[in-house]
Amino acid sequence: MEKLKIGFAVTGSFCTFRKAFEAARRLVEAGHTLAPIMSFHAAQTDTRFGKADENVKELETICGREVAVSLPAVEPIGPKGLLDVLLVAPCTGNTLAKIAAGIADTPVTLAVKSQLRNGRPVVIAPSTNDALSAAAKNIGQLMSRAHIFFVPFAQDAPEQKPASAVALFELIVPAVEAAARGEQLQPVIREK
Repeated sequence: MEKLKIGFAVTGSFCTFRKAFEAARRLVEAGHTLAPIMSFHAAQTDTRFGKADENVKELETICGREVAVSLPAVEPIGPKGLLDVLLVAPCTGNTLAKIAAGIADTPVTLAVKSQLRNGRPVVIAPSTNDALSAAAKNIGQLMSRAHIFFVPFAQDAPEQKPASAVALFELIVPAVEAAARGEQLQPVIREK
């Protein structure tokens, strides 16, 4: 596989940050170059899963460059053709809804809009408690759109959270590489 320039966009599914950051490490180990991007909330919110400044620093260390956390920082992605692939990992239900509706009011959603303007691939790694309820229509809409691909996902705790699903972060590398070839890694919905 050719070495890719990948936008690594992180939204506020804080409980999956460790898995996402490990996936970023695997992408770098595979020889790809990462441009880190974080939503406002992902970059600024301290949670029981970690402090915001520590998460930003960790992603910067993995990627070897500063995290883009503003609209002006990500707007050139499309016009300048900066990325081969844009990955949103994790992608919250809120971000799924915004992308489906064409709303570009965060660094991540504007990066998606900018990437899609040139028909370049966007890969979504969903992580939301309502994937099989309120967010299901947004997932369905995005699955039917050109240039949007998904990291395969599964229910993460069906007995406790029957509508919840999360990306299989261990499949990010092959999902991104498949999207770069214009292919959706199959099957999309899997057992954990």
